[in-house]
Amino acid sequence: MQAPLGNFPHADPAPDVLDQLTAPVADAFRAWRGSVPAGQLLYVDTDPDLADTAVFAEHYGPGLLDASANCVVVAGKRGGETTLAACLVLSRSLVDVNGAVRRRLGARKASFAPRETATGETGMEYGGITPIGLPAAWPLLIDPAVVDTAWVLIGSGRRRGKLIVPGKALADLPGAELVEGLGTG
Repeated sequence: MQAPLGNFPHADPAPDVLDQLTAPVADAFRAWRGSVPAGQLLYVDTDPDLADTAVFAEHYGPGLLDASANCVVVAGKRGGETTLAACLVLSRSLVDVNGAVRRRLGARKASFAPRETATGETGMEYGGITPIGLPAAWPLLIDPAVVDTAWVLIGSGRRRGKLIVPGKALADLPGAELVEGLGTG
């Protein structure tokens, strides 16, 4: 199958390649109930040494910068309590951690979660964290521009491989909330 964007030699429906995904991501596809059928979400094999967004887009197609989204784990703190959440913004944007995220989490302070926390809590590899398969109790804050993008390139849970999904499918994920102003720049 041909990928709808980028220069990838082949794309597979994600449910057909569950062995290429981390356990939480594979489990999310097994339990998929979104408005977009799981078979329309695609997996493309990629070189893990090219996983960083700018390098990745240079190699696999410059148009990918406008269609790529980054998923980052954040920690909000208030009164000794820490709340973890994930944020999804287009790669050309920065996450407004100190504004939109802090307010949404009701935190006094918010920051990017340490690498060990992000990977340990998600069961995913750093550089491949994806909104699909996150812990169910977490808020998933999504910039509306991501959902409005026809096809979005996101992580697969591993540094090797990416998922190409209809943007609107991301709004159906557990804990998903559209947050205006989440992405800046």
